[in-house]
Amino acid sequence: MPLDEDMALFEQVPLLAQLGEEAMRILAIGAETHPIQNGAVLYYAGDLADSGYLIQHGSFLLESDAQSKREDLRIGPGTLLAELALLTDTVHTETATALTAGAVTRIPRSLFLKVLEGYPAAARRLRDAMAHRVDATTRDIETLKARIDPDEI
Repeated sequence: MPLDEDMALFEQVPLLAQLGEEAMRILAIGAETHPIQNGAVLYYAGDLADSGYLIQHGSFLLESDAQSKREDLRIGPGTLLAELALLTDTVHTETATALTAGAVTRIPRSLFLKVLEGYPAAARRLRDAMAHRVDATTRDIETLKARIDPDEI
């Protein structure tokens, strides 16, 4: 995919858009494109996660492990998978299987962290955006807790 198309795709992802154009360009240049065949597994639940994956084209099924109560999810282009793996050691919580042939951009954690080191303003914007998301999620949880009848737990 040409760099200008990569940039357009990266700009659609809120987390990546926070980085700004220059940092995003470095990330796009260093990221790896991988074709994916229909039915191929990108990663399995429980695998160590060391990269994020941006779906360029095609679609995937995210299947949660047996203990999870989450429903399976179908996702497509512009979705960033394993976002947390860009920042910290973690494991995949679902299995990602291609429903159609396509391509993904693999963004290694090491590259992402180097970009943040080289662009401190981008790192601050990302930190602020993530703090806002955590705050919003916390408020949502508190709202839900207030609605739950303690006798139903």
